Amino acid sequence: MVLSSSSPAAVIVLAAGAGTRMKSSLPKILHPMGGRSLVGHALDAAMSLNPEHLVAVVRHQRERVVEHLLGHNPNLVIADQDDVPGTGRAVEQGLEAIGAVNGTVVVTYGDVPLLTPETLNALVSEHQNAQNAVTVLSANVPDATGYGRIVRDEQGLVSGIVEHKDALKIAEETGDSTIADITEINSGIYAFDGEILARTLAEVTTNNVQGEKYLTDVLGLARAEGGRVATYVTNDLMEVEGVNDRTQLSALGSELNRRIADRWMRAGVTIVDPATTWIDVDVELAQDVTIKPNTQLHGATQIASGAVIGPDSTLQSVVVGEDATVRRTEATEAVIGIGANVGPFTYLRPGTVLGDTGKIGAFYETKNVQIGRGAKLSHLGYAGDAEIGENANIGCGNITANYDGVNKHRTVIGAEVRTGSNTVFTAPVEIGDGAYTAAGAVIRKDVPAGALAMNAMEQRTIEDWVLQRRPDSAAAKAARASNGKS
Repeated sequence: MVLSSSSPAAVIVLAAGAGTRMKSSLPKILHPMGGRSLVGHALDAAMSLNPEHLVAVVRHQRERVVEHLLGHNPNLVIADQDDVPGTGRAVEQGLEAIGAVNGTVVVTYGDVPLLTPETLNALVSEHQNAQNAVTVLSANVPDATGYGRIVRDEQGLVSGIVEHKDALKIAEETGDSTIADITEINSGIYAFDGEILARTLAEVTTNNVQGEKYLTDVLGLARAEGGRVATYVTNDLMEVEGVNDRTQLSALGSELNRRIADRWMRAGVTIVDPATTWIDVDVELAQDVTIKPNTQLHGATQIASGAVIGPDSTLQSVVVGEDATVRRTEATEAVIGIGANVGPFTYLRPGTVLGDTGKIGAFYETKNVQIGRGAKLSHLGYAGDAEIGENANIGCGNITANYDGVNKHRTVIGAEVRTGSNTVFTAPVEIGDGAYTAAGAVIRKDVPAGALAMNAMEQRTIEDWVLQRRPDSAAAKAARASNGKS
């Protein structure tokens, strides 16, 4: 349960690391997961606290990272970490960027994508209600290997944090594995009293094996001056897991997707196979939507009640109306109307708008096209830079030839038009309401309403052409056998 709390004075997001274990030219915190970058998830959780100041501390690939950060939140304060290493120095420079603060300061990280607003709010509430100097977000784990252990005193308060290697060394030297056996671990996420944090950070040195300014040293200094150091324990270890390499990126991405799918299923969405269904965090699904296997829903996709999506479909920022069906389709920035039918093997490019009860069928590609209510583009064609009227029926193999090598041109096809197979519309051209085109027509001029457009040419048949021109071919042998010729 989240207790009531006031907004913190500042949230500092540490985003300066190089992330070398990712082995990537892309900064670690910019790697995508669930439709946002890792740091995007971290910033959204931080912003939920409504802090007076939101600060990101940067260093590695600064320009690229800052551009992304400000694109996500233009009011973000940017602080640059200097050559002094360590989380303590990073936080110190974050504070310097905003000046003295009175109140709570939260420190979190740009590579912890599953941390929720609820947990951060609970951490701040516990910190403020208990009047702590420092509150550590901790978790209990079955295996604490690699984590710093939370050591408590007889009152249950935090007396210190012992890193994994040090815990093992103590056990080896003393024969006492008490600390090494502790399963409560430090997440590295904290709520501080701002004045105490600034004061004690000034006292922290780099006089240690790593030559770093450790943020954890603040806990001991705060306790030494009489401050209360305690924890808020989360029951969800995955919330405090960070991403250091691509294996962890995949594992946390899968867990995030599992949680998203679970949330939608509990809200009334049928997901036939959650293991093969991927849904970004900003996707919106209505009750009674059905998602079939091997479907990916990305970006700002919105799907209305009763729609059936999949199998084998990928939608990127697509709006799908009620009771529509989308099968084996790739679509980007398109609109699919109520009761419409798309697929299979269909490619909808940006600007495609399919009207209610309309159809775009097998092996069709569309781009920047407005398709009216009830219109049908059933199979094997291309429609680009076009407007197609209500209840038009576009025949098999039709294409709009919209590009002249320099410029794009528009085709306008009216309502109730019927076009024959393999019609080519050489844009710019307009077909009036109720007009027809014959099979194989190449339309270069406007067609009036109710007219029939065709390219009249009498069929010419040359007898025995194969026998004369391809006498040794398999076709010639078949022809001779059919005609009874030797």
